[in-house]
Amino acid sequence: MGESSVFSRIISGELPARRLYEDDQCIVIEDRAPQAPTHLLIIPRKPLVSLVDAEPDDAPLLGHLMWVASTIARRLGLEKGFRLVINNGREAGQTVFHLHIHLLAQREMPEAGLADDLQG
Repeated sequence: MGESSVFSRIISGELPARRLYEDDQCIVIEDRAPQAPTHLLIIPRKPLVSLVDAEPDDAPLLGHLMWVASTIARRLGLEKGFRLVINNGREAGQTVFHLHIHLLAQREMPEAGLADDLQG
């Protein structure tokens, strides 16, 4: 990862951000341009550019990020519904090239009939 991303600068403390959670593997902050009433970013301290850059040794870290997402969702009372999104690459809308998971909640996000053809 050539230059330091905005997330690396937040993790290092160079840039301010309200941290809702942090441990030795990741931090959780509020998104500065929320797309839902609850829009959090779960960011690993390890500067992986994107999900496809993860190696087999990163599997425990990826699992930890999912566990943190569920822990934060429970802590915020979001058990009834939330969405996790990872944008992988510029064509998928990734704008910060440091892997992160978006946790979005408190806004209805219908699947618009995507599974209708699977109904029996």
